[in-house]
Amino acid sequence: MKPGYKRVILKISGEALAGENKFGLNEEMLLRVAKEIKEVKALGVQIAIVVGGGNFWRGRASKSMDRATADYMGMLATVINAMALQDAFESIGIPTRVQSAIEMKEVAEPYIRRRAISKLNRGEVVIFGAGTGNPFFSTDTTAALRAAEIEADVILLAKKVDAVYSDDPEKNPNAVKYDTLTHQEVLEKGLGVMDSTAASLCKDNNIPVHVFALSQEGNILKAVMGEKIGTIVK
Repeated sequence: MKPGYKRVILKISGEALAGENKFGLNEEMLLRVAKEIKEVKALGVQIAIVVGGGNFWRGRASKSMDRATADYMGMLATVINAMALQDAFESIGIPTRVQSAIEMKEVAEPYIRRRAISKLNRGEVVIFGAGTGNPFFSTDTTAALRAAEIEADVILLAKKVDAVYSDDPEKNPNAVKYDTLTHQEVLEKGLGVMDSTAASLCKDNNIPVHVFALSQEGNILKAVMGEKIGTIVK
């Protein structure tokens, strides 16, 4: 079988990288993600990654802190995760570059669209850190923006939950699982798969989103191969 996509954006939540720890980084999870990425790369698929920072800091949970300050702190948390992923990838021979939307030249390149595309064409994995570089935008919005910029075929949304549900399945046992949705349905139903800015950006640019659980081994490869796991939004 041939992979279903040529170039993908993999959006990994920070919480997923924490594994069962629920905070910080789980090195076994980092290495498992790296090995799955290596399998996908072997198929000739170009991979760019957007990583969240919720395993270290969730700015929106702060009630007293200035929102912009809290968001910038969250962006820095994503760079920690990006560097950890880079280290895991390179430990098994995957050439990787971290590009940051906030300049920090000692640890990452600045984000430059043409440079990112050039590295993908050369077979390198590119990890986008620091979100969009602006407060008030989530890393889901970053994934949608970068997918549009680099002309990715799909956003693979690797989360803690295994699909999109009508409600939080951990709190509501009667929550309904969706196999497929449209971007418009995500917006109208107010589903928590991604924020409205990200969903609108995907809708306007006709970018499909495949939601699945990172915790289930092999899911990244299954999603790239077009297997029916999780939820597909298109």
